[in-house]
Amino acid sequence: MIEVQYLDSEPRKHEPRTLSGGSFFEVRGSRFEVRGSKFEVRSARSEVRTSSMGVEIMRVKPWKRDIVESEDWVAMDRLPRHIAIIMDGNGRWAQKRALPRSMGHRAGVEALRQIVKTCSKLKIQVLTVYAFSTENWRRPKDEVGVLMTLLTEYLRKELLELQQNNVIIRTMGKINDLPLEAQHELAHAMESTRENTGLILNLALNYGGRAEIIDTVKSLSKEVLSGKLRIEEIDEQRFGESLYTRGLPDPDMLIRTSGEIRLSNFLLWQLAYTEIVIVEELWPDFGQKALIEAIKAYQKRDRRFGGIHTN
Repeated sequence: MIEVQYLDSEPRKHEPRTLSGGSFFEVRGSRFEVRGSKFEVRSARSEVRTSSMGVEIMRVKPWKRDIVESEDWVAMDRLPRHIAIIMDGNGRWAQKRALPRSMGHRAGVEALRQIVKTCSKLKIQVLTVYAFSTENWRRPKDEVGVLMTLLTEYLRKELLELQQNNVIIRTMGKINDLPLEAQHELAHAMESTRENTGLILNLALNYGGRAEIIDTVKSLSKEVLSGKLRIEEIDEQRFGESLYTRGLPDPDMLIRTSGEIRLSNFLLWQLAYTEIVIVEELWPDFGQKALIEAIKAYQKRDRRFGGIHTN
């Protein structure tokens, strides 16, 4: 049995009540299911916080678009549709402060939270972040464990706010090789947000650009061998439709933090004509202002896609 208390800014209208596993309850249109000692969120107008005394349910406020600093400094009609980010520098950020690398990764999660909010406010269509590469398994086991724990924590803590603000969660990569707990949280987050219509937060997890291309070649080859596809029908468009990013526009802008100048096996096909912006900030230091500056740099570029302007 779990004690449930309803809290809001208005006078209390609900008395604490006790619920058993398998039952449902609603708070102002938000529906929750009790599964033993675990709550499953069915809609996201409220926030659930657990404690030793029970579960508190509080309202989640939507993000306000008008508080984006420097918004007037960018051309709102020429924003990138799709921003991709290589989030680099968590370890160096921690080392500079004589902290464990895990603290750098935790600070990086907060940076991601701020960038997601800013992209949503600016009405960016897609944000793809390189969260965990196929090569990251080579890191110490403890560090990999921390990264997986932070992933599940982020999804659990932020899901309601992401849902409230119309964000869609999507993944790409070899998700089936992730720990089962991470797979469960990702599946739950994607199912919970699939009807949303706002920013698409595309998480690249256990992702590698070369592996993606190989998987695509194998997929198309199977279609050819089965007779569903003629080899003459394979062109750039058909190939692109078979990539992990199917249905998404190619990134207009790639941001890499920490000053490193390399792609690190990220979106090798999709970045063919992407504008690349390298910034010196380490990822935990990359916030709203830095993102706005990167967008301003992008808007100064002359995108010709291999052609020339005749004007």
